[in-house]
Amino acid sequence: MEKVYAMHITEGILPPQWVFTWFAVSAPFVGVGIYQVKRKKKTVPGYLPLTGMLGAAVFVFSCFPIPVIALNGMATSHPCGTGMSAVLLGPFVSVFIAAIALLIQALFLAHGGLTTLGGNVFSMGILGSFSGYFAFKTAQRCGLSLFWCGFLAGVISDLFTYFGTSLELGLLVIYKGGSFFRAVAEIFGMFMMTSQGVLCIVEGIVVGFVLVFIYKRRPGILLNLGIIRDDTKPIQV
Repeated sequence: MEKVYAMHITEGILPPQWVFTWFAVSAPFVGVGIYQVKRKKKTVPGYLPLTGMLGAAVFVFSCFPIPVIALNGMATSHPCGTGMSAVLLGPFVSVFIAAIALLIQALFLAHGGLTTLGGNVFSMGILGSFSGYFAFKTAQRCGLSLFWCGFLAGVISDLFTYFGTSLELGLLVIYKGGSFFRAVAEIFGMFMMTSQGVLCIVEGIVVGFVLVFIYKRRPGILLNLGIIRDDTKPIQV
């Protein structure tokens, strides 16, 4: 049982039908992400180097293991980074970046797995990226400062990533006669009661400060990406 509580679903956990299902769901998003990278690198100055830099950040964030104390060290958790990449590059490109990071981790670090790659891309890439992106846009429309927009993007992205993993694992109990909703609630609750609850806040703060830092040093980057307008007023805390 210790394997399934890790942020990345471990190799061999998912049965074949779910392996193919999550690959089928995730593949179109990755494909659109690849297309957008090819298109935007021709129109946005410095887009490709920025994509590579954020890809490296997502890789480092998501392979940094933190013990889950409640499980006596039997599992680890980690930040995600997809909230930040979704805000800066868009959700589809963020899914593509997450897929590359997860593939490298599965091949060389035994973190996650190849058969669970589709499922991990769904939770960390798709749910994490799109939830963080829409949280940022919603906060902007509400008139929040750049820091708080980034903060909410980081927090919401993590929460949806954890929920996605809980959902995928909860589906497995159906075949054993268990309660799907109870399983999802228990797994998600385990995430929140251990290190992930703190990680949500920490990652939100990191994303907020990164956006403010870029705005103060190189505001043209955010302007070229269409993230801010000239009247944006970031506030640090």
